[in-house]
Amino acid sequence: MLRQFIGSVIVQAPAQGLHPVGREVGQWLSAQPITDGLLTLLCRHTSASLLIQENAAPAARRDLEAYFARVAPESTDYEHDDEGPDDMPAHVRSALTQTSLSIPVSRGRLTLGMWQGIYLFEHRRQPPAREIALHLIGEPG
Repeated sequence: MLRQFIGSVIVQAPAQGLHPVGREVGQWLSAQPITDGLLTLLCRHTSASLLIQENAAPAARRDLEAYFARVAPESTDYEHDDEGPDDMPAHVRSALTQTSLSIPVSRGRLTLGMWQGIYLFEHRRQPPAREIALHLIGEPG
């Protein structure tokens, strides 16, 4: 019989960029009685996003951060700047990435590839705490 569990993790990124959140998500998952199922994550913000990305080579993450800085630079050309010059670029970067992920769970673990990690992609320079909503559905072990 399928069961579901809902929770969240709070992440306080120290700065703009990619920040691993797999440990926090894995800790929450390990406390649930589901062995096989699907975990959905949702970043509940419009100026940050979630990515599955390279977890071994820091240069890959730096290159990705630099790419998005070029694609959506801070500028005075944006009309929306309610929270400063990084406000609208953060929304653009979030729109170009993902705010939710769905990851299969097998034997109580996320089925990520060897070189994959889950990251909060923080797009603001002075980020607030971010909430990642979690929804797990599957078969209990």
